[in-house]
Amino acid sequence: MTSLMTRFMRRATGRAVLLVPLLGLLLGVPGQAEAGIVAKVSVSGQRMDVYVDGAPRYSWPVSTARRGYRTPTGTFKPQALAVWHRSTRYSGSPMPHSIFFHGGYAIHGSYEVSRLGTPASHGCVRLHPSAAAELFSLVRQYGAANTVIQIGN
Repeated sequence: MTSLMTRFMRRATGRAVLLVPLLGLLLGVPGQAEAGIVAKVSVSGQRMDVYVDGAPRYSWPVSTARRGYRTPTGTFKPQALAVWHRSTRYSGSPMPHSIFFHGGYAIHGSYEVSRLGTPASHGCVRLHPSAAAELFSLVRQYGAANTVIQIGN
């Protein structure tokens, strides 16, 4: 009887060792999977909150789409980065520190800083040039694969 109990305990312990990390992932226990950058954009609040390795780091005013245009909502990954880009669609408008996340839509710096905090763009997410440079640097440091962009109403 003792050897039967010992075998049962060894099997149960082995399974428990495998199940604990899996259970942690399912329950959302912080860990390596959360490492990286999360940029949360609130269209209604015209703000971006940036989290680094799960901790809040920045909160910046943004400008998203003005009337007649739209900023895509959802969860995205950076698709391309450009230190200096000019719009091919809107008269060569400067888009410093662009992080493209959905086709031609990007998070980028804007020199129209007086408009930040209000809807003013053609659909991109505009930031102060220094904030755009900081976010761009973080995305480069952590990598696009470790960056999530969440845009919601």
